[in-house]
Amino acid sequence: MKTENADLILALDVGTQSARAIVFDAQGNMLGRAQCSIQPYVSEHPGWAEQDAEIYWSALQTCCAELWSTSDISPQRVKGLALTTQRATVVCCDEKGTPLRPAIVWLDQRRSDVPPDMGLIWAVLFRAVGAKDLVDKMQAEAECNWIAQHSPALWEKTSKFLLLSGWLSHCLTGEFVDSVGSQVGYLPFDYKKQQWANKSDFKWKVLAIKPAQLPRLIKPGKLLGKVTANAAKCLGVPEGLPVIAAAADKACEVLGCGAMQADTAQLSFGTTATINTTQRKYVEVERMLPAYPAAIPDAWNTEIQIYRGFWMVSWFKREFAHREQTLAKERGVSAESLFDDLIKSVPAGSMGLTLQPYWSPGVRNPGPEAKGAIIGFGDVHTRAHLYRAILEGLIYGLRGGREQIEKTLKHPIRRVLVSGGGSQSDTAMQITADIFNIEVERPEVFETSALGAAICASVGLGMHESFDAAVKAMARTGKVFSPAQSAVEVYDALYKQVYQDLYPRLQPLYKRIRTITGYPA
Repeated sequence: MKTENADLILALDVGTQSARAIVFDAQGNMLGRAQCSIQPYVSEHPGWAEQDAEIYWSALQTCCAELWSTSDISPQRVKGLALTTQRATVVCCDEKGTPLRPAIVWLDQRRSDVPPDMGLIWAVLFRAVGAKDLVDKMQAEAECNWIAQHSPALWEKTSKFLLLSGWLSHCLTGEFVDSVGSQVGYLPFDYKKQQWANKSDFKWKVLAIKPAQLPRLIKPGKLLGKVTANAAKCLGVPEGLPVIAAAADKACEVLGCGAMQADTAQLSFGTTATINTTQRKYVEVERMLPAYPAAIPDAWNTEIQIYRGFWMVSWFKREFAHREQTLAKERGVSAESLFDDLIKSVPAGSMGLTLQPYWSPGVRNPGPEAKGAIIGFGDVHTRAHLYRAILEGLIYGLRGGREQIEKTLKHPIRRVLVSGGGSQSDTAMQITADIFNIEVERPEVFETSALGAAICASVGLGMHESFDAAVKAMARTGKVFSPAQSAVEVYDALYKQVYQDLYPRLQPLYKRIRTITGYPA
């Protein structure tokens, strides 16, 4: 129940394409919101993705200024704030926190080809346990290794090597601190113990990072620090405002959906599509790939990704939906909002058109040679069938993730919650219910990452006595979609008899393509 003078929470959410400043009350009601666009990245060379770190801080200032000017909310009512950001974007800075080079965005694809020498013993051990490919990938893709190789003088000057969350936390508090829940990336982090790796851990051998370059870690729901005078002036909030540790955007999204129980899955229909559960014990659902820290203390998210995910909807819009883009411009709506109408007449299963969504290679399944595939074309198929097949293929992939999680955890998923941009499509939600053969729920509040951050803040500020109590009060279900039995039968047959066979049968051809063309590298 809302009250006019109740204490409020400010959630700052910095994504890849936009930043948002959102005010919530202790019941999870969104009272004010401002958003501004961010250019995702600039690319001086093919495969590079960089951005001036100051752009993220400037975007938060712009959002806050708009929030206070366009709402009747007084900043004095805000009793604390929490920050959530995109994952694995890194910032090199000096001892004062000044960036020494542009941030390397998580989409960056550059590789180090002269990584640190791990020594013969570790190399032999990794080969013996079948981990060599994973460690080679880690060394090649680690941003710190690339910087140390190509900009050794700058790396020598790098006092702190921070995730974007850590750098923005310094902008807010003046301290080099970050949340445990934000540590996703190529860092010497012990995922099981949720702390920096001990000095004997192999990660210090394969990465160029030194312990002194890393921030102090704080658990979600605990105090990161207090807003400095300069940050207060920039954001228009009171000086000394508590900053409570939250987590990375995906972890906050899981929490903001209310996916707290071990038998509850949360699907994220975003640029990277994911399926997550929250577990109170550490478990790896993909061998030798870690479970990430959750947005609640001493818990983990068992995440399986489809890397390109709902980026494929943007790809479809760019390549095949010129008509919808024109209509959308005329009507003042988004092109995506017209896609549900586009596929209303297309039956479940897209008349056999089946898509395997491996547009980007992986490590294990899919492997480094993986490519996407679409099979089953006939003269009846149109771009509407293609669009529906994209949605179906993505959700087949997430169903595979569900089955892998269930097999590892040895218990079924009994509840499914869906968020992210793609979840606003009723058609995508219905396809999910049909392919998963379970009711799927869309949260009442669309901004689930920001809500997850606000839940962390509500606990840290004492508005709720526990995370369980906060989720019960703040995270609510909106629309529920039930499976249609006729569609369930079609999808189950296509998934088991067609989709699951695609990758193993095509993998040898993908390897030949990679050998012949060199792509993917």
